[in-house]
Amino acid sequence: MAQKGKLYLIPTVLSADALFSLPAYITDTIRQLRFFFVEDERTARRFMKALDRSINIDALQLHPMNKQNPPDTALVKKLLQEGHSIGVISEAGCPAVADPGNIVVQVAHQVQATVVPMVGPNSMLLALMASGMNGQNFQFVGYLPIKNLERMQAIKELEATSAQKKQTQLFIETPYRNNPLLRDILQHASDSTLLCVAADLTAPTEFIRTQTIAQWKKDNQDFHKRPAIFLLYAGQ
Repeated sequence: MAQKGKLYLIPTVLSADALFSLPAYITDTIRQLRFFFVEDERTARRFMKALDRSINIDALQLHPMNKQNPPDTALVKKLLQEGHSIGVISEAGCPAVADPGNIVVQVAHQVQATVVPMVGPNSMLLALMASGMNGQNFQFVGYLPIKNLERMQAIKELEATSAQKKQTQLFIETPYRNNPLLRDILQHASDSTLLCVAADLTAPTEFIRTQTIAQWKKDNQDFHKRPAIFLLYAGQ
């Protein structure tokens, strides 16, 4: 029986200018793999070429995965059981966190293949580190609802949970909807609640600021189309 392949969880950059944030062993690993499951094929190709222009991208098999097209679990299982190792690459940062890569990881565990998480930039942890908020008790809730009433309720519930548990609440939004989200937070959260916005992490334009809702109301910032993490804390 063939030895099972390994599943490598390969971080990518948060910013095109931030190849420095990746350890060298990521490039070495990519050179050894032929099969990849990627959130965006074009981004993955660009990323691998930036790491090493000698990589023959056309010789690789890049299988896209996203919300509309989840990863082919039967193919994952077949490859691993045949002894082929696989790389998983997210659109940005660490894979299998807030993207469909976790489904590939589930299959690897089902067939008892080795899963190898690799070191790289994680926007949530970087934002939490830099926020000054509670780093011992925190919750990542992904995307908030889009509809106004549901979003208002979500903001108030996160604020209440933060106050009760002294828990930092982290969430994200599609970059082109950042400004409407910020507007809703300022409208529905208490003036004394702390809000951190961490945008363009690891990029030359990196912005990280924590202040009260009352202070944010006086601070005219534009986060349109800038990748950002929002952190809310009402536990002080």
